[in-house]
Formats: sequence, C-alpha cells, structure tokens
Amino acid sequence: MSKAKRLIEMMITINVKKDFTVGELANEFSVSKRTILRDLQELEQAGFPLYSEVGAAGGYHILKERILPPITFSESEAKAVFFACQALQFYRDLPFEQETISVLKKFLNCLPIDIQNSISQIQKKIVFWIPDRHCESPLLKSMYHIVANRHAATIQYASVHSERVRTIIPIGLYAMNGLWYCPAYCTSVNQIRVFRVDRIKKIIEEKPYLNGKYPIPESIQEYLEKTEIEKDYHIKIQLTETGVKRCETECFLAEGLKTFSTGGGIIDLEINQSALEWVADYFLSFGNNATVLEPPELIELIKHKIQELQHHYCVS
Repeated sequence: MSKAKRLIEMMITINVKKDFTVGELANEFSVSKRTILRDLQELEQAGFPLYSEVGAAGGYHILKERILPPITFSESEAKAVFFACQALQFYRDLPFEQETISVLKKFLNCLPIDIQNSISQIQKKIVFWIPDRHCESPLLKSMYHIVANRHAATIQYASVHSERVRTIIPIGLYAMNGLWYCPAYCTSVNQIRVFRVDRIKKIIEEKPYLNGKYPIPESIQEYLEKTEIEKDYHIKIQLTETGVKRCETECFLAEGLKTFSTGGGIIDLEINQSALEWVADYFLSFGNNATVLEPPELIELIKHKIQELQHHYCVS
C-alpha cells in the first residue's frame, strides 16, 4: 500500500475509532509503530485534530471537531457543490454562517485554475436569489442545536398580537422565502404551531423531553408532507393582469395560478386553515386587482379586516 493511500485510509479509520493506540494501527496496517508515529505526525501537521495521553491507559484520541478524509470530485460535481453552497448566500442568517464561508474558500482554492475561472464566469450569469429580509434571527444557531439534540425549549416569543412565554417541543427547522420557521408542539395550547425564528426573543430554558410523550412527527419531512395533505379550504381568486404579475412572485400562490390568453387569471388552490389569515392579509392590498370567489370564510375574513381598517382611520 502506498503512503498516500495509507494516510487516507488511516484518516477514515481514525474517524470511526475516535480512540486508538499506535499498536492497534500498526497491526491493522501491517507496518511498524515508528511508521505509524510518523504518519500521525504528518496528519497533525495537516490539521487533523488529534491529542495523545501518556501512561498505561494512554493512547490517541480525536477531538470532537473531526476532519473528513479527502474526497474526489468530477468537474460537474465540484460545480454542483459550489453552487449548492452559493444558494445560501442570500439568507441573512444561517446555522453555520462562518463555516459556509470557510467551506467555499477552501473548496474553491483546491480546484484547478481552469475550473475556478469557469465557476467565476458562471457566477456572473447564474444566481439563486432569495428576497432580502430585514429581520434577523440571532437565535437561529441556538435553535438548531435544540432541534439537533431533540430537546424542548421554553422561549419568549413575540407573535403578531402579543409577547409571551411558551414551552415548545420542536419538530425541526425549515427555510422559505428568506425566513426560518420552527414547527413545534406548544404545551400552552396542546397543538402543533409554526414559530418564526426571528420572533424568538429569548431562550429561557433548554432541557430533554420524554420521547413519545407528545404527538409530533418523527421528522420535519413527515410534518411538511402531512401539512401538504391537510387541505381545509379551496380558494378561488379572480385576478386582473396586474394581480397576476404580483402573484407570480409568490411561490406559494404560483402553484395554483392559471393565466388567461385574454389577460388576467385565477388562483385555484387548496390551502390549510393556518394559511387563511395570511391569504386574507396578502390580497387585502390588491384592491380591485383581486376578487375572492370562494371560500365564504375568506370573503368574510377580508370584509372584517376592511371594517377594522375603516374603524381605525374613520373614527374621529
């Protein structure tokens, strides 16, 4: 076995073992202990996170922040990885913001010059743009660790109407249109609610919870799929040409948008109950560029909001 191949296989082995002795590696790779010591020294100089302990019970240990062994990519795979990371650049907050930046720098610097130049040219022509949001999510990384550790959290949350303390059991995190959301079981109402991460003002307490105690999906994918299935309202909204152009920019509504060759169009879509309020608020600003045909609940909700506005501005 060549030295380069042995070093790569040693990195893979060490990542799996985490704790090992020089003798164990010498036996596994059929080389002398002196050779293993030289190899370990080279790995440490390359940045591999090892530390040693002397004595009868001593040996080598790998630090928590492990380094992955080298991976080979084709040119197309390298470009795919680079632009997958680039797609995140327009998010104001990310759980691994600094790490994403360092990954791109390391990855780009390791590529041949011709591929670097090719990526630079593509960058000028392709961008995965996400609407800029002026609200920050400073607790996103903390919420990520709570989700990853499968913990419950007591948070101070600012909703549209009030700010209160809630205890939640997160299902996961997802990003949409530049904002981060955390669907979670709320013990105050004994239901699953969706919390915007930028509205979490403070994490008061984090602690483990008993698995199976709360009726929550096992994964965020299961939750999102279930949400897609649960459609409570069938909405139909007639649009002028101006209304169509506005709806084309909203991915949620664009799914049910049908345009007419004569101009204008219609939104024909199934939504769940939690989205009804948002739809009412969204189309309230359309004026006569949108006419709600159904359901009656949406029509009544918009009428109520118009009456509230009239009362707000017209009461002397």
